Amino acid sequence: MLLVEDPAVDLPTPTGPMRTYVYRPVAPKGTTPHDLARDEDYWAQVAAAFTVDRSAINLNNAAITPSPRVVQEAMARHLAMANSAPVADVLWGVDPPLKEAVRRRLAAHWGVSAEELAITRNGSEGLQILQNGFDLARGDEVLCTTQDYPRMVATFKQRERREGIVLRQLKVPVPEENPAKIVALYAANITPKTKLILVTHVLNLTGQVMPVREVVALGRQRGIPVIVDGAHSFAQWDYKISDLECDYFATSLHKWLFAPHGTGLLYVKRDKIKALWPLTAAKPEQADDIRKFEEVGTHPEANNVAIAEALTFHEAIGGARKDARLLYLRDTWAKRLLATRRVKLYTSLRGSAAPRASTGGVALVDVDGVDPMKLWAHLWDKHRIQLGATIHDEFRGLRVSPNIYTTLAELDRFCTAVEDVIKRGL
Repeated sequence: MLLVEDPAVDLPTPTGPMRTYVYRPVAPKGTTPHDLARDEDYWAQVAAAFTVDRSAINLNNAAITPSPRVVQEAMARHLAMANSAPVADVLWGVDPPLKEAVRRRLAAHWGVSAEELAITRNGSEGLQILQNGFDLARGDEVLCTTQDYPRMVATFKQRERREGIVLRQLKVPVPEENPAKIVALYAANITPKTKLILVTHVLNLTGQVMPVREVVALGRQRGIPVIVDGAHSFAQWDYKISDLECDYFATSLHKWLFAPHGTGLLYVKRDKIKALWPLTAAKPEQADDIRKFEEVGTHPEANNVAIAEALTFHEAIGGARKDARLLYLRDTWAKRLLATRRVKLYTSLRGSAAPRASTGGVALVDVDGVDPMKLWAHLWDKHRIQLGATIHDEFRGLRVSPNIYTTLAELDRFCTAVEDVIKRGL
């Protein structure tokens, strides 16, 4: 791990520029992502950039991830500056140009225009901007699945109660390895009244990857806007927003990008901005400006400016390398537990960077004969292993989501604990 100056995020202050630094993991030259995924010396360098407490094992990174130390320090530095200099000068003078630099860097990395990206407080805010931004009439239908994120379902249900729209939800088999079957389910549930579709890129409950580009194409053929929930795909594996060919996309940056907690991203295709209402009122002259979606009143910009450090850290590792490592970690624990023959996965183990198949680094596991909530409590109480617990009408289990700072020794402890329960019970 090298400590290097990063001029891309030099910080202007009232007393002059503040030089910033970033830790950059150094990979062996000529090594493929597949081979590097198995290089524990390299990933030990990466893990050292985080401040996680190793007395516990966090396998619930799909909920929210820790930021590397350099991101934490950047956020603290910007926040301290806002509280040491005249606050108005910092929030409305120093920070806006820095935020614009972050916007340009995010846009360049993910293949879209900076004039199409808004920086939000989280994925839910970005999605709610989209869900509430369309004019819908009583009786109009919106379509999503029974597995979309609960807050997004609640958003549509509120519009249903308030405005008389109709929410239709389809069921998606898990795991489903044939994207065409999923697209066919969407097509079968479209009616003449369907006016809006929500598709989640990676279902948060199981890690199932959905055929977003095909669903977007289906919506375009039928004249129906499609909102893409990218909260669990963005920066977890290697792709660009432009690859999805979508018009509307939102995600959290405090998941797999490791940006400060309370940061998100909203993409709206340039020619769609004007017709979309913001969640918080904006001036009419902002109608076709992507920044109208950022009008939330006074708020700290330290979170947003520190995204630059997270992006630099992500770029140093590389999306393809991160992708390969997360798939390797998933296979390490999943294949070992499948060998017990008492374990069921609701997630396919098919998955590669290009073309992406039906899964990423997150998976849902169920142990036959063991209550998942009791197993969740046992693993935390007895072993200090944190997982996500899922109880759904269609399935149940524990969601396992390692991260690039996760070690093989930690996965071994997790597998050993589950194997012990399989042998001896709770």
